[in-house]
Amino acid sequence: MGLKRRDFIKTSAIGLAAPSAVFGEAKIKTNKNDPLILSTWSHGLPANDAAMNTLKNGGMGLDAVEAGAKIPEADPKSTSVGFGGLPDEKGNVTLDACIMDSTGNAGSVAFIQNIKHPVSVARKVMEDTKHVMLVGEGARQFAVSQGFEEMNLLTDESKVAWEKWKKKRREMTPHETHDTISVLAQDKNGDLAGACTTSGWAYKMHGRVGDSPIIGAGLFVDNEVGCAAATGLGEEVIKSAGSFLVVELMRQGYDPTAACEEALNRVIKKHNGNPDFQIAYIAIRKDGKIGSACIKWSFEYALAQGGVNKLHNIKGMI
Repeated sequence: MGLKRRDFIKTSAIGLAAPSAVFGEAKIKTNKNDPLILSTWSHGLPANDAAMNTLKNGGMGLDAVEAGAKIPEADPKSTSVGFGGLPDEKGNVTLDACIMDSTGNAGSVAFIQNIKHPVSVARKVMEDTKHVMLVGEGARQFAVSQGFEEMNLLTDESKVAWEKWKKKRREMTPHETHDTISVLAQDKNGDLAGACTTSGWAYKMHGRVGDSPIIGAGLFVDNEVGCAAATGLGEEVIKSAGSFLVVELMRQGYDPTAACEEALNRVIKKHNGNPDFQIAYIAIRKDGKIGSACIKWSFEYALAQGGVNKLHNIKGMI
């Protein structure tokens, strides 16, 4: 026999209350004297250095994540971000980026070309317009109007790689190019911020946009709870609203790593337990505890805290 209505309401109320109770038991207390920077992949190390230096020089979390993201954006050897990024199928380097501060404000640009630092353009969108996202030609025009210089982002090395690819036009598998740089920060006041920037899937269709510029997918910040960011196959991150989900799970009482794992478990389940792509999440809870997880193979994240900036490696869940 099924539950009576009053029993169902009672049971549901307990279920809804439980996560809040668990979260309360965690005794969240922000350490305002020990800022930290958390970034994806090995290019997160120099990004962390720049971000931490910004904090040491009086900058806030938002300043730090922008400074950090700009490092790989300007590195021609980083073929998955900014200048030097591998182009789309037509040979165009198209960039996506977003940024989010501790008040919930956000800015984003997608499918922008000829601008080296899309993360800084995203911040301008957030601070100087009434919008959240600008795309394509409109984003480029806005950047130029704000004083950003245009330049050819296709390096000789990336052009050679693209021309070689064109001969066979082999479709790149989802896990071959996924090194998005996501940067999360907690500053000396305990405030959170995040940034995400990428050149996207190598040799993608012209016009493709991934998760990196989408608030709630590639990045989400809730200063009362925590922040999270993604790297990997953007299409799947978008469909699961991944970073938002990680933060909401932390709100319900999940440990940061457990929140990352649960968000990934939902993707794994939809792909019959064995997806053929990679997604990884990083997260910072309001009390300064960090977490990370990836679907398969392995994943590296960089953590800077207490004068130490170190690369960590984790194994995939499956």
